[in-house]
Amino acid sequence: MNVSIHSLRVNDLERPMGIDDRSIAFTWKLGSERRGAKQTAFRVMISIDLAGLEHGEGKTWDSGRMEGHPLRVVYDGPPLKGHTRYWWKVVVWDDNEDFAESAPEYFDTGLFAGDWQAAWIWKQADAASWIWKPVDEGINDFAYFRKVVQVRKGAERVKLFVSAHHYLQLFVNGTRVGGYGSPAPTNPRQTKYYLAYDVTELIQEGDNGLAAIVHYLGGDGQNYVNGEPGFLLQGHVAYADGTEEIVVTDKTWETLASIPHQIGTRYQQNRRISAIESLDARKSEAGWTTVDYEGACNRAVMAAAIEGQCWPMKWQTIPEGAVEETIVPVAMPVQEIGRQVFDAGKIVSGWVRLAVKGIEGTTVRLRYSEDLDERGCVKHNVCNEQSEYYYDEYTMSGAEEETWEPSFSYKAFRYVEATGYPELLEARQVCIVSAHTALSSEGSFHSSSSLLNEMYEACVQTQKNNALGQLVDCPHREQAQYLADSDLQAELLLYQFSAAAMLEKVLADFADGQLADGTFPFMYPSNYEHPSFHIQIPEWDLHFLTILWKLYRFTGDKRTLERYYTPAKKTLLHYFGRTDFRLGLVPQSAGVKPRIWHISDHPYQEIDESGKFLAMQNMKLAHGLKLMADMAGILGYASEAEQMTARFGQLSRAICDSLYDAERKRLRDSFGSACSHQGTNAVALHYDFVPPEDRETLLDTIAEQGLQTKTLLSLNLLHVLFQNGREEEGYRLLTKTDFPGWGYMIRQGSRTIWEGFGDIESHCHAWNAYPARMMVEYIAGIQVEEAGWERIRIKPYVPQELEHAEGRVMTPRGLVSTGWKKTAEGEDEGFRLQLQADIPVGTEASVWIPAEEADGIEIRESGTLVWSDGTFRASVAGITGGNASNSGDSNDHKAKHREPGDAYETRRYVVLQIRSGSYAFECRPA
Repeated sequence: MNVSIHSLRVNDLERPMGIDDRSIAFTWKLGSERRGAKQTAFRVMISIDLAGLEHGEGKTWDSGRMEGHPLRVVYDGPPLKGHTRYWWKVVVWDDNEDFAESAPEYFDTGLFAGDWQAAWIWKQADAASWIWKPVDEGINDFAYFRKVVQVRKGAERVKLFVSAHHYLQLFVNGTRVGGYGSPAPTNPRQTKYYLAYDVTELIQEGDNGLAAIVHYLGGDGQNYVNGEPGFLLQGHVAYADGTEEIVVTDKTWETLASIPHQIGTRYQQNRRISAIESLDARKSEAGWTTVDYEGACNRAVMAAAIEGQCWPMKWQTIPEGAVEETIVPVAMPVQEIGRQVFDAGKIVSGWVRLAVKGIEGTTVRLRYSEDLDERGCVKHNVCNEQSEYYYDEYTMSGAEEETWEPSFSYKAFRYVEATGYPELLEARQVCIVSAHTALSSEGSFHSSSSLLNEMYEACVQTQKNNALGQLVDCPHREQAQYLADSDLQAELLLYQFSAAAMLEKVLADFADGQLADGTFPFMYPSNYEHPSFHIQIPEWDLHFLTILWKLYRFTGDKRTLERYYTPAKKTLLHYFGRTDFRLGLVPQSAGVKPRIWHISDHPYQEIDESGKFLAMQNMKLAHGLKLMADMAGILGYASEAEQMTARFGQLSRAICDSLYDAERKRLRDSFGSACSHQGTNAVALHYDFVPPEDRETLLDTIAEQGLQTKTLLSLNLLHVLFQNGREEEGYRLLTKTDFPGWGYMIRQGSRTIWEGFGDIESHCHAWNAYPARMMVEYIAGIQVEEAGWERIRIKPYVPQELEHAEGRVMTPRGLVSTGWKKTAEGEDEGFRLQLQADIPVGTEASVWIPAEEADGIEIRESGTLVWSDGTFRASVAGITGGNASNSGDSNDHKAKHREPGDAYETRRYVVLQIRSGSYAFECRPA
């Protein structure tokens, strides 16, 4: 068989433990040594009975033989049972009618709405009360739960489904189960996440100890929803004889009477996030998570507030937080008894693991910061905000060896200051733990430029630091999920990580938080009604649509469009409904409750927003209408596609009529303004609001202006330059080492990317980390040409000073990799360019090889001539055609359907069409 099957996934997840979505899709990837191999048919079989499946029987569902190679096969069988393991496999046929059969895989269903029997519980408020009340003492509260359960002989599988508000740590017979930051934040009244664990290997015959620590935040913080405190667990024990027992949280559970965690600690600053974690080990009782514990306990009670609200439960599809690395820091000059400073070498998200000889009653405080003060001590700040409370602390029991790490919240820091210990600590005793959501990272970039390599690593580290439970703008000062920030992060996330579920969580959260008029809170989840966070940013709302479109373009999953089409449309209709009928433009929003911030660029923008009608808001709205028309067409909503197209046309004409300065050939920043910023015009070019005859002039203008944009619009600027024949200028912006620029950050010694280009505020902001995507997309040259990567474009930019570059992207159809390098020839012969490309089965690609004179070069593939004298030579398997392309007639772009910013290149190429497989091209002067 020429094709092999691997990477079987259900809803794009490997062996998911709690599928409770009624829309289930199956995917797999193919491998083949043969170029151009194709899947021509498939069959999917599903069964509870593994033995039957191995004999070719899909007892639950059998698709039968189906023709084609769809990216996803949607389940079309009877409703699946809750808390059940299903086995499945796939058979495929190739274009030679050979077939291959996958090994069986499994997925577990979670609990559907009618399957829940457990009750939300919380500890007693006091001896006289049986219902928890949200009093001040409930802020930053902890509860320690435990129960002993019996399991009979013959238990085949034990699954636990657990949730808490806000965070939990779970233990089975003394062993910790699960990751960090769990469950991930949501609005619990709309969607409350639960987790699913197979704990069969931890269960023994007879008594078993189940235990959990739950941390409730409260306090009206910025990056979560208060809700009420509670713990929920439902366990299913399946026996070999076919019977089942269920364990649930109820009034029979116990809580410890005395706990080591301090309740009611201070938050790091007025945003009320990342509370101080303070633990007194003298109050810790060994063995409380096991069956042998005999200490003092109280009975738990039902958390009636949650029960009455009936929170909608949904299995958490994003991975939990996990420890990626532990760092032994470097001791800094401040090393004195009672105060020592250590350096992690880079900013990380995580905490400190302290390992010391115990001294009873001594408290060690661990203070964090990105930077140091003039004395070399850790600053009392969180980025640019003053904070006396950005620390954790541990009071020792006096044991011979004590190890402790705070792990119910995370901090982001480079430096840690340990105070209070009466002896000098070694660096290995203050180990720094770096943690983030366990996203699979399969993308890469490497080149002959140390600057680009260091920048790429800094971008990836920054993104990791900003994903623990949810995507956040920064991991220290705010830890908040914004639409614009998430949109810019999507650039790197999709190319570097398996991050579709993480980005869909952003869409799901904001859909849950959408306001009645179609607008969104400026960040979410959040306690939006609190005066400090009762804010909206109209421009940010429109990033909901671009995130949705980027996710669809990468994954090709129409179900994502179906899920979020309605909230996306509702947002557009709100703003379009505010149109000024005289000019046809949408005016600035205004408000005191909520406060309205208009942001055309950020941070420290220089775009003039003095006019009533803002160019940036109106262009983003028009672009959103264009995307909605495309989405409606894909989903088959023909009439809505026509309506959105018409509205796009109306707004586009209004932008050109009222905001375009035809004499200066550029857009005004706002109506009536004489200002015309580089960023405004970069977006106008990117989204196609410039008359065709003026495009080249305006491209020349912005290319000559250097880097005047800020973080937000520099993304548009780079895309425009690289996609429109100005690759050299785009490359120069990426690699410039003077201020402003990303290279400047690297040359200052930073190993993470800053919030903006200035050396102020946050030095770890993931929305500014998109240069990593630019390197893979434009320098290595891996570009998506059709949704779901069914067609790929390999189009590298080869700068004069680079000797080689390579990149990889894991697409829904498999790994795409490419690499090029120059091979020097004699002085008169120029140089050879070697280009390697690996294209997965089920896709095709166009390979764009730079060639100033197409008839002056020869191209060989693995030694065989495929191009000479300006002509394609049809002689190599897998290469189906070739032509010379200038792609430079900017006047014909209206005739082409294209994505915003798609090429108007003026550079010359030889374009070869290839099918799947591995290729090695060599280009040399003829």
